Amino acid sequence: MKQITLLLFFFWSIALFSQVGVMEDASQTHKEFQIKGSVTLKEGDVPLSGVQVSVLGSANTKTTLSGDFRITAKVGDEIIITHPDIETVHYIVKNPRDNIKVIVENTKKQAKLPVSQNFNNLVENATASYKKNASKGISQITKALLIPNISKKERAKAYQVLGDMHMHWKQYDLAISSYNSSLKYQKNIQTQLKLAKSYLKNNKLEQAISVYKSIKKSALSPLQLVMLYENLGDLYTQSKNYTLSHQNYENGLKTAQKHQLNAKITDLNSKLGKVSYAQGKIATANTYFNNSLNLASEENQQRATIEKERVADFYNSNREFDKEIELRKKNLSALKTLDKEVIIENNFAEKDSITSQKTNYKIASAYIQQSKYKKAIPYLKESISIANKNNDLIIEKDATRKLSELYKASGNNLEALKNYQNYVNLVDKLYLKKEQEIFQSKKFSRDLAKHLIRISSLENEQKLAENKLLLVAKDKQLIAENNSKQRLLIYGLLLAMLLLSILAFYMYRSNKQQKLNNNLLALRSLRSQMNPHFICNALNSVNTFIATNDERTANRYLTDFSKLMRSVLENSEQDFIPLEKETELIQHYIKLEHFRFQDKFDYTLAVDENIDISAFMIPPMLLQPYIENAVWHGLR
Repeated sequence: MKQITLLLFFFWSIALFSQVGVMEDASQTHKEFQIKGSVTLKEGDVPLSGVQVSVLGSANTKTTLSGDFRITAKVGDEIIITHPDIETVHYIVKNPRDNIKVIVENTKKQAKLPVSQNFNNLVENATASYKKNASKGISQITKALLIPNISKKERAKAYQVLGDMHMHWKQYDLAISSYNSSLKYQKNIQTQLKLAKSYLKNNKLEQAISVYKSIKKSALSPLQLVMLYENLGDLYTQSKNYTLSHQNYENGLKTAQKHQLNAKITDLNSKLGKVSYAQGKIATANTYFNNSLNLASEENQQRATIEKERVADFYNSNREFDKEIELRKKNLSALKTLDKEVIIENNFAEKDSITSQKTNYKIASAYIQQSKYKKAIPYLKESISIANKNNDLIIEKDATRKLSELYKASGNNLEALKNYQNYVNLVDKLYLKKEQEIFQSKKFSRDLAKHLIRISSLENEQKLAENKLLLVAKDKQLIAENNSKQRLLIYGLLLAMLLLSILAFYMYRSNKQQKLNNNLLALRSLRSQMNPHFICNALNSVNTFIATNDERTANRYLTDFSKLMRSVLENSEQDFIPLEKETELIQHYIKLEHFRFQDKFDYTLAVDENIDISAFMIPPMLLQPYIENAVWHGLR
């Protein structure tokens, strides 16, 4: 039993130490160290403070005034060093004794503003500047996106402004990408509407319809709902499905009238007029345009001017030149009082500038359509003069060409030649201007591509960081689960060893008790096997022989008695003995009894010859009680 207990303890010790060894190895693999480092500016070796230093999923710190930092990391961790005015630095820890030294070139001094304030300033500057300076606007947005630890809501806002920039500069495919990026970080109905519009501008009508249908109308404000119907109408107008276009414009108009959105009521009347004209419903179109004119005149002069321009274009399409000329002359008077150029934003032409030079040119064109050349010439000259002052080469060129043609038609060849030469010179100037614009456009595209690559790199870095954070979290979870399993295994082994120890103790105590019981049983068996009366009588017989001075007989009797007792004791220790030993024992017993009672009986011991008495096994003292009973009861 002691051997079993020792063996179990040995195996338990091996299991326990092996588990402890595994845990020690795991702890060594994930042991953390203090990593030192510094960030300095190359020019003048100036230390940089406030630089963000972080380990994915764990530590996070900033450089001190001396440019130094300390951070806790493990071997294999990636340290990321970021700052709005420097390129992000990535460093993999390979040695606990690593001393990181980052040298930065041409770093600008960053204003010490809170992250949210700094981000908002950059986005506001970008919004204010991108219409005049696209590069500056995109640069501001890029810096905003490079700020570490900005929220998903802020990132969505930055991408929405970036999408607005691309829409303004007619880069509709890039606008789609930016709006999708914004929606990835935060769902926003306004952004969804802009995304659908960018699909429309990029002639991806199915995608635009899909986005519009995905928007829940119940979640829209009245203005947003009107815009949704209006944009759907624009979409179906572009695909020349005028029935659905008219239906959506009507839905938008009803909603606008219900909520008294006057500006949209004017726009939708105008658009319904264009759709009705496209369907051949001239009278209906005329009604809608009159409505839009009346409504626009009630708003303000600028809005009225825009609507007059739209209705004049309708009259031109319908060859109602007198009405067209009348409206455009009214616009000329209105434009003199307006301080700056009015921009029409509609969905039939992205931008249509209402300018004095263009209005004069259109009035002249209407007169030409009526063959009223003399009336057309003053307006063409006025258009050329104003276009020259405003550096509008396209209108100046077209008006000069038309004026040359009118002089030629009226027989004034000298003026015709003079204006034609001016026209040629304007074409050359326009060509040079276009070349410059193309160059600027290419430069703008290069700058834009550079910023977009940087933003794309930022996105990839962010995705990589998120993936690494997930891996770190998963790694920690696996380590925790592994440690938990190891603890459970160790506790299980300890419980098993405790149960085995208790079992071994009870088994030991039970065996000890069983041995005691067996000894007692053996003693009882021994007492039952050797009749106490026989022993007493045998000793009395010896005493008799001694009393009668028969020393030889007493010695012989004691010798035989001792042999009998030795045989009994030897046989009692075994469960089975050969029949041969049993017969020897019986021989000693009968001999002693016969010695005591010589004149009482005679005996012979016979064993069947077929029995192998040396191989045949029986329990000890099996036959002796029968012989004893036969002697005692037979003699009595």
